Amino acid sequence: MEKFDVVIIGAGAAGLMCAGQAGKRKRKVLVLEQANKPGKKILMSGGGRCNFTNQHIHPDAYISHNPHFCKSALSRYTQWDFIDLVKKYHISFHEKTLGQLFCDHKSQDILNMLLAECEQANVEIRLNTQIERVEKESEHHFKIISSRGNFHCQSLVIASGGLSIPTMGASPFGYKIAEQFGIKIFPTRAGLVPFTLQLEEKEKLAVLSGISVDSLVSNGRMSFRENILLTHRGLSGPAILQISSYWKWRIQKRSAIPFCSHDLLKTSNGVL
Repeated sequence: MEKFDVVIIGAGAAGLMCAGQAGKRKRKVLVLEQANKPGKKILMSGGGRCNFTNQHIHPDAYISHNPHFCKSALSRYTQWDFIDLVKKYHISFHEKTLGQLFCDHKSQDILNMLLAECEQANVEIRLNTQIERVEKESEHHFKIISSRGNFHCQSLVIASGGLSIPTMGASPFGYKIAEQFGIKIFPTRAGLVPFTLQLEEKEKLAVLSGISVDSLVSNGRMSFRENILLTHRGLSGPAILQISSYWKWRIQKRSAIPFCSHDLLKTSNGVL
């Protein structure tokens, strides 16, 4: 059995960032990833240009059952710390809108930066590794049984992501591990997602597919002023993705498609 100080399950943005920081503290770190490449979601983020941070980050912008966690985390590592890291690697970037920062070139620049940080910290990354089970042997000793051998560590980090994109390897693994160790799990729901319209409304707006409009999207509890994008399935764009995390869903008896009532979508030309 191989022994490490830290084992991190998941080679996405969080896992790689964590690995680099732990390695800098002279910890012996192993990252295990089920996919054949690290950072797949990084590569697709921001339309391929990686919206890596925002200049106006503050705790109130985060949805959390424990708002104090965001305050603590953001005070220890700010957006300016990450921007300094990006500048250190001479990655050119620009502000798109409302403080959103994107790479000038490709998301690969951010992935290469995180991998370089891991390499400098002597972090080991193993791909194509399926986790079969995790066991806690004592207070600070864990055993990981995988398709590529067994590992022992003092600190175990689960950075396997959520349920958002199954085709990119998303799975409920993290939730299962949390339940295994008695960590409270809140019911999951969709967030930062586009809206699918009912058939009648979708047919009416189909001719407008591809059009982006500056809009104010509101549901009586929260409002966002950004662009919306009309698609062949419904509504998307920054304003829609933001408001989706605050939307109150109701289900029709004869349809599995969520819909909302008494909510307004105001565009610069009127109200939809």
